[in-house]
Amino acid sequence: MTEPSSFDAGPEGRDAQLSPSERRRLRFRNIPIRVVLPNLVTLLALSMGLTAIRYATEGKFDTAVTAVIAAAVLDGLDGRIARALKGTSRFGAELDSLADFVDFGVAPALLLYLWSLHEIKGLGWFAALVFAIAGALRLARFNVTVDDPGRPAWHSDFFVGMPAPAGAVTVLLPLYLNLSVVDLPGSKALVPLFIIYVLAIAFLMASRIPHLSGKRIGRIPREYVILVLFCVGVTALLLAIYPMETLVLASLAYLAAIPFGVKRYKELERQEAERAAEKARPA
Repeated sequence: MTEPSSFDAGPEGRDAQLSPSERRRLRFRNIPIRVVLPNLVTLLALSMGLTAIRYATEGKFDTAVTAVIAAAVLDGLDGRIARALKGTSRFGAELDSLADFVDFGVAPALLLYLWSLHEIKGLGWFAALVFAIAGALRLARFNVTVDDPGRPAWHSDFFVGMPAPAGAVTVLLPLYLNLSVVDLPGSKALVPLFIIYVLAIAFLMASRIPHLSGKRIGRIPREYVILVLFCVGVTALLLAIYPMETLVLASLAYLAAIPFGVKRYKELERQEAERAAEKARPA
């Protein structure tokens, strides 16, 4: 029978054999699962974005589109899961930002370039680069403004510029039309129109045009629960049966809602200015 080593003597015995600096290096804090789980969802979303790029290089654009949509859904879940579990962290925020750039900046740009924009190589690649850069700028601006303590509370109801997931979903509209019953051709004659559309979406992402957020929607009035469940169920069925046609309608509906978001933002801004003027008015 061998004599027990210092590593068999239990935690106290092992600690006694280590110098203070070694003990500091080996002192790891346990990380709760509520912090790990949102990061796993983020990594799964990143995997979907990279998978979309793979299928695009293979010419399987319908599968690539599905992967981008899956990444967008997972991106919407990871933050809500983190807030619900109180598992938000600085590491998670940075990981989410990097994953978003790949999923909603790089992947859609490469999908469109490999599908049709490559027909006009110079301008097509320029449009793809501008979209990816706009996504990076959009994410960077979000990171530096999200913790601004001077923002009014109602600003949380809006995004400054089109959010990256929405930009990724809407910029693929020409590809949806090609894969849907419309069967829009990706011919060289239409590529200039696609380039203009991609640059327009990139502008909306990099601009300061307000977009409705919906992040503060946490509770549903009891009388609307059945209606909401019905709408979610119908939408899921439509996505399963007519995925591209449903994405076309969703993209057009989102773009049509932008003016209403701008109008609502200006109304709230005007109300805040009126309240500030009343407070500044001498009694």
